[in-house]
Formats: sequence, structure tokens, C-alpha cells
Amino acid sequence: MSDVKKVVLAYSGGLDTSVIVKWLQETYDCEVVTFTADLGQGEEVEPARAKAEALGVKEIYIEDLREVFVRDYVYPMFRANTIYEGEYLLGTSIARPLIARRLIEIANETGADAISHGATGKGNDQVRFELGAYALKPGVKVIAPWREWDLNSREKLMGYCEEHDIPVDFAKNKKKSPYSMDANLLHISYEGGNLEDPWEEAEEDMWRWSVSPEAAPDTPTYVELTYEHGDIVAIDGQPMKAHEVLSWLNRVGGENGIGRLDIVENRYVGMKSRGCYETPGGTIMLRAHRAIESLTLDREAAHLKDELMPRYAEVIYNGYWWSPERKMLQAAIDETQKVVNGVVRLKLYKGNVIVAGRKSDDSLFDASIATFEDDAGAYDQKDAEGFIKLNALRLRIAASRGRDTD
Repeated sequence: MSDVKKVVLAYSGGLDTSVIVKWLQETYDCEVVTFTADLGQGEEVEPARAKAEALGVKEIYIEDLREVFVRDYVYPMFRANTIYEGEYLLGTSIARPLIARRLIEIANETGADAISHGATGKGNDQVRFELGAYALKPGVKVIAPWREWDLNSREKLMGYCEEHDIPVDFAKNKKKSPYSMDANLLHISYEGGNLEDPWEEAEEDMWRWSVSPEAAPDTPTYVELTYEHGDIVAIDGQPMKAHEVLSWLNRVGGENGIGRLDIVENRYVGMKSRGCYETPGGTIMLRAHRAIESLTLDREAAHLKDELMPRYAEVIYNGYWWSPERKMLQAAIDETQKVVNGVVRLKLYKGNVIVAGRKSDDSLFDASIATFEDDAGAYDQKDAEGFIKLNALRLRIAASRGRDTD
């Protein structure tokens, strides 16, 4: 007899999680609560309700979390200019702490004993979900079916559906993509299929949000982004909510062939994995944020922030959003953003994001000092001589002692 009476499942309404509902009911003899989050994945989430009801689920949570996702997770991450291993904009990683938080909150609201997810034992998401859950509720029980059952292929899953009368018409009526995909308002990821060979180029018809740079318009698109404290608050002078900003930039960026990535990343669980990513809005946001910071941040603060960024990226990638170190890093990063205000003008053209202007009332740029024309004594060029000699002193002493510099 299982000691689990009720479990909250992160439920998409797809084949895997529909099987998990029935498997939990049968294996643990427990009540299942489903939670479906709308994070801007581009597909209607409400049909998940009917699918859950058909499986006997009584408590069904379907929530629009797009604004929370962008405002409280994507924006804080991008204040740090966060990129993992120099390329990946962490579109999947940053969604997991929000889902974990809501799973725990719903478990508390419904008196559930456990939570469950459909992440496989090979991936990073199992780590992210569970580290988040344990940070928020240390004693929670986590059920990960892919680490327990033997339904390790689509054929076995379909056989289980047939055996247990699980309706799968919604899967039959769609052409199945050969790729394992994850989507939210920040990105779409693609894995599997021909992508498992790193030498194979991704097929053009795989991409869903963007045209190829070759097919992008022959005339550029200009856009002006207004920043307050490191976050975009308006586009072309029009105030927008956080999720509206990202949606708008995804559309315009995709139309101009921006945001495609093909990378081999080092997974937290130890293996290398090749994946393709579409992140048009995020790509634009990162370029623009660096542009406004270049104008407003002190040099040493900016350089230190850049040193912290790879560590911050690893913290998010590895599932430690709710950790003390992430909170500490976030506090330091957010302190720098108090002066990151102003407007950036961008030119979007055939896959490129080109800075075409920036301005800020908090700018540290002083044209009277930086000019190549007559600066009227604002900068005494003779001062550079002493600066160079002092910085060269240790090098000169070492060379005078015959130290090898090769």
C-alpha cells in the first residue's frame, strides 16, 4: 500500500504525461492533481483540461504564467547578460524554477503528499525540477516515472495507452515531429532525429519561429527599446508589459532571420548533447542590453559583472535558481542596474542585430573628453606617460633581471 495519497503532476496533455496520470493512479493508487502552465509555448493549453478529465482527474490547474515568467525570471536573468558556454540563452533552464515553485504551491494548497514530472533520467530537467522542489519544500516526495517504469519507447507508451483505454486521438491527428521539442515565450529547442549526428545540418522546415537569413527581407527593420533599471519597458515609445515585449521581439526578430543556434552543450548529467534553438527575442534583448550598459556602467563594475556571468549561467543551467548563491549574485547584478536606463536603437537585418544608436540621462560617455578634435584641455595627454610607466614597472624589473618572457 503506497503512502502517497495525492500527487501534483506537471501535465502538458501530451502522450507522456497522459500515460503518467494513469500510471500514477495504478502504481501508487493515489489521486492525481494536474498542473498545466501557459508559458507562451504557442499552443492552446486549455484542451489539457478535457484530457485530464477523461483520465479521471478532479483537480485541474491551468494557469497563464507568461507575465510572471518573463518579468520575474527572464528579465532578472538577462540583466546579467546570461549565456551558458558562450552560446545558449537558457530558454529551457529558466522556465523550470517557475514550474517547480507552482508544483510546490499547489501541493501545499491541495494537501498533496508528492509531486511528479515527465522529465527523463537522461536530461537536465529532472535535476532542475527536483532541486527547486527540495529548496522550497525539503520533505516533499518526488516521483519521476521515467526512472521507475520500463516504458522507454514511444511504441511501449502507445501500447500502454491501448491497454488502459487512454485516448490518444490528439496524438494521431497530428504529424509527429521527429524532434524532441520544448517551447516557451523565450525559445524553442529541438533535439533528436537527424540532430543526433553533429555533422548533419538542421533541416530548414524544422524551424518554426524564424525564416532563414537568406529569406529575410532585403530592407532592415529599425526598433527602439526603452530601458528602466535594466529591463525593457517600451518599444518604439509604446509601453508594454514584459511578456508583450518578448512576444513582439520574437515576431520581428523571427521575420528578420534572427535567433537561430546550433550547439553541442555539456549537460549537467555528464553527457554532451547537440541541440538547435530559436531565441529571436532573447537574442535582440541581450544585444540591446549590452549596448545600454556600455553607455551607463562604470568600467570596473561592468568587467566584474562579466566575470560573474559564467558562474550565474551555470547556477541557472544546473538548477540552482532557489540557491543562496543565485540570490547573492542577483543582488549584486541588480545593484548595477539602477543606472541602466535609456533608449537603444537597433537595426535588424538578415540575422543580424546591429546597434544603430543609444542614449541615456545616466550616460558616462563624455564627448568633450573622448573627442578626436580639440578637447579644450579636458584631457591632458601627457598624463598617459606616467600611467604607462607605472604599469610597466614590474615588466621592466623582470626584464632587467633576465626573466624569460617567452
